[in-house]
Amino acid sequence: MTLRVTTHGLEVPEPVRAQLVQDDVAARLVRKDATLWGPDAESEAAVRLGWLDLPASSRSLVTQLAELRSQLAAEALDRVVLCGMGGSSLAPEVICRTAGVPLVVLDTTDPGQVAAAMTDLERTVVVISSKSGGTVETESQRRAFIAAFAEAGLDEKQIGARFVVVTDPGSPLAETAAAMGARAVFLADPTVGGRYSALSAFGLVPSALAGADVAALVDDAEELAERLADPAGPAMELGIALGAAFRTGRDKLALADAGDTPVQGFGDWAEQLIAESTGKQGRGILPVVLESPKAPGGSAADVLLALAGADAPGWAPSIGVTGPLGAQFLGWEYATAVAGRVLGINPFDQPNVTESKENTQAILAAGLPDEQPVATIGAVEIRGGAEVLKGVDLSSHDGLSLALDALLAGIPPRGYLAVMAYLDRLGDARAADVRAALARRTEHAVTFGWGPRFLHSTGQYHKGGPQVGVFLQVTGAVAGDLPVPEQPYTFGTLQAAQAAGDRKALTDRDRPLLHLHLTDRAAGIDQLLTTLS
Repeated sequence: MTLRVTTHGLEVPEPVRAQLVQDDVAARLVRKDATLWGPDAESEAAVRLGWLDLPASSRSLVTQLAELRSQLAAEALDRVVLCGMGGSSLAPEVICRTAGVPLVVLDTTDPGQVAAAMTDLERTVVVISSKSGGTVETESQRRAFIAAFAEAGLDEKQIGARFVVVTDPGSPLAETAAAMGARAVFLADPTVGGRYSALSAFGLVPSALAGADVAALVDDAEELAERLADPAGPAMELGIALGAAFRTGRDKLALADAGDTPVQGFGDWAEQLIAESTGKQGRGILPVVLESPKAPGGSAADVLLALAGADAPGWAPSIGVTGPLGAQFLGWEYATAVAGRVLGINPFDQPNVTESKENTQAILAAGLPDEQPVATIGAVEIRGGAEVLKGVDLSSHDGLSLALDALLAGIPPRGYLAVMAYLDRLGDARAADVRAALARRTEHAVTFGWGPRFLHSTGQYHKGGPQVGVFLQVTGAVAGDLPVPEQPYTFGTLQAAQAAGDRKALTDRDRPLLHLHLTDRAAGIDQLLTTLS
């Protein structure tokens, strides 16, 4: 079974479809015509269309990975930890969740979550995955695992054999991998951008080592690839639906798994693909990952509901995309490229992603800012947000509720609220419930992202998309910090610097932002949820 797209209640302006057909977009995209997105995008697109070849070119990886997994199994190395961010981690997480095989995904700088990953070292192999080879989170994690293996009694050669590296040719990480004697190094196709890399070594290596059937992924993608030049094919229909929704005012895409669908957690991967590809030049499609198809936030006037693994539901303007995971990956990548043409943007660049990273480096060099709370209510310190809090009586017993109401009241027409939690997404998992609780209080879209994970995803849309967002940043006290070996900072300091760097990037653009700091994480999350109940 390959991809199938259904729609309900979605108006598709005839000019959208007619123009794409007239311009022969389907066939030109398959031919890798870099002129599809205009002259400003041509140079970037010319070196970013390798993902179209992956269903065929990745087949040679399958045999290599099967052999490597057999080697690891013979040495009783059956626990796989993936250190990667954004495109290096999101696809493997979806692949392994869908396959029902365990994979520890470490895409954070939270010291508690990093420490929790460094257990069962006697049976652990670590995949270090970074396209650029210079990702600060991933490099910090690599250093921490080397120190942990050394403390466990492994010598330098034994430590190297516990690492598998995925990166681009010529990256700093490729050199580091050779120097440390990594067991295996997979050099990915440099013409494949990170968020389009699900079917490349970045998606397949950790997934195969964890036990997922990556051969089936490639097979299913290859079956769809044979239909991509068809202007009436399912991937084109999906692209038309996304572009048409934007043209008719539905520029928010609510993503949900369809209950008992075999595809699990798909929204987290699609979120990066769509937000980072389209959120620029003051426009874009904002993905909103829902907890379930009927969770709050999926039926507003500017929202299109999308289900992965089921037909379009009948209760809201919606699309449904059914088909196996390999076909889903390729189909959504293709559709996003098509939507980029409809929106008139370059779907392959990410011009605003580096700003928060640069701010982080400057803060690490200069020291964390000295921020004092404007009010402390229980386990929650209210920091910053002077514009948001203007006229709010924070001294009252319900000051926290009033502050949150003021933030919601500041969402402009067709706007959204982004909740950004720099916490432990495993240990502090209940923080994610804040999204639905806030969505029940407003008719506007509410998104939720774990920091710094979302910086490699929706962070581009936050800065480059339309200036209609308001932002709630939640940070938390660190109970037990962890050093970053050979660096003058700890994971807790790095996490705090990333949060501060992102605050600066947003406030420099006059994005309304409220910062809440939890002096006790568990108590603070309980307090937030109680306040919003």
